[in-house]
Amino acid sequence: MGVSRRRVVQAGLGLTAVSAVPIVQHVAWGTRDYVREDYAPDYPEPPIGEESWRNWSGAQTATPKQFRSPASAAELSEIIRTTPGHIRPRGSGHSFSGLVPSEGVILDVGQLAGLKAYDPVTQRATFGAGTVLFQAASQLNEIDRAFPNLPDIVDQTLAGSFSTATHGTGQTLTALHDYIHSFKLVTADGSLLNVTADSNPDLFSAGKVSLGALGVISEYTVETIPSFNLRRIVSAEPIDAVLDDAFSRASSYRNFEFYYLPGTGLAASITHDLHRGETTGLEPSNDDDEMLEGLKQLRNEFGWWPWLRKRIAQSALPSGTIEDVSDASLQLLATTRPIKFNEMEYHLPWDDGLKALRQIIKMMDQRKHVFFPMEVRFTAPDDAWLSPFLGGPRISIAIHAAVDEAYDYFFSEFEPVFKMYGGRPHWGKHHSLQRKDLEALYPDFTKFADLRRSLDPTGKFLNPHLADVFGVPFNA
Repeated sequence: MGVSRRRVVQAGLGLTAVSAVPIVQHVAWGTRDYVREDYAPDYPEPPIGEESWRNWSGAQTATPKQFRSPASAAELSEIIRTTPGHIRPRGSGHSFSGLVPSEGVILDVGQLAGLKAYDPVTQRATFGAGTVLFQAASQLNEIDRAFPNLPDIVDQTLAGSFSTATHGTGQTLTALHDYIHSFKLVTADGSLLNVTADSNPDLFSAGKVSLGALGVISEYTVETIPSFNLRRIVSAEPIDAVLDDAFSRASSYRNFEFYYLPGTGLAASITHDLHRGETTGLEPSNDDDEMLEGLKQLRNEFGWWPWLRKRIAQSALPSGTIEDVSDASLQLLATTRPIKFNEMEYHLPWDDGLKALRQIIKMMDQRKHVFFPMEVRFTAPDDAWLSPFLGGPRISIAIHAAVDEAYDYFFSEFEPVFKMYGGRPHWGKHHSLQRKDLEALYPDFTKFADLRRSLDPTGKFLNPHLADVFGVPFNA
């Protein structure tokens, strides 16, 4: 949004000059240390002969006995068949929840990557499961094809994205796993199953969002559409105006989402619509990084006085249209996130979604130390057994904290509100739900759990997090 630390300071100097500033409070606030006590930026030290792993944010760590990276589906089957202990597949490490950590074997399918085939008759493409999303989108673009939608982070693998129900935004657009036509799954005994809706309808419905609990997927065949261009408009405006018009905008634009900037009363709304004709392209920019640094500075300097913080933000931040560009869909929908954070995201029913959102915003504004933007998106329903979007469209509310700062309040303060409104967690984001909670939220949860047990009776693909999810003992 084009706000820098310099603009924040300049606006702050102008307003504090005409305000009665309690200097003692100001100085005391400025000496605060926001780094949480348990923050560790480095990989854990492994025992001799073992390995070390951490996820993108560092919230999840492990010291597995071994990493394995098969070069073929046959080698993958052999590894799984002959490994006596626990195995967990990893993607690119962008899951915040404890899906990957294992003290046994962590399996990397990164060599099983790239576009394997494209059928011009069915318009389906086959990829290795370890293909990174942006690589897959780029390879499709080279043959004038595309995914209907993309999430905002595209450093994730296909397997990781599909298995956790990763999504973009768009009232008429489904989450990424809904593009799956078929997949190849290696089960606990090393069997390789080619799964389609016709060949094995239950396994297909379960496997589209599998949490890596049914086995390890080596390959996906996905539906594609002709490549397309989009026009993106980013606007800065009061949050109340965005909330009052949110459903209308979600219905009017192909893609609509917005970010709320805590403590400012301001939001950045983002719309995408199909674009025909010449495109403007994108200029290289670090606006997002500058905005986060500006918001952090605003918190550090003026968070102690909410009124002043809000006034300074509204003076320093731009208003109205701040970006109007057009380009290929993968260029506009897809981003990377160089500044790391921790995240909790819940998907709520439309009926109560905005009511819940207003409450969450109010709670965020009351937490003076928060500065990271909240993200709000809209997603159409699908029929995967563990899809958070099963049974109806959902509003997704994501809250964030800087990678080195406390996020325990996600669980103690915000998760109870998400649960109260019938929210389902993003499987790859922080949550504390266990089987009793999940059975009440997912009509097919028990069916999934029974299928998991039949495919993996000894719990080869379990870890402590999944044992809690499925309500079963974990034998390390």
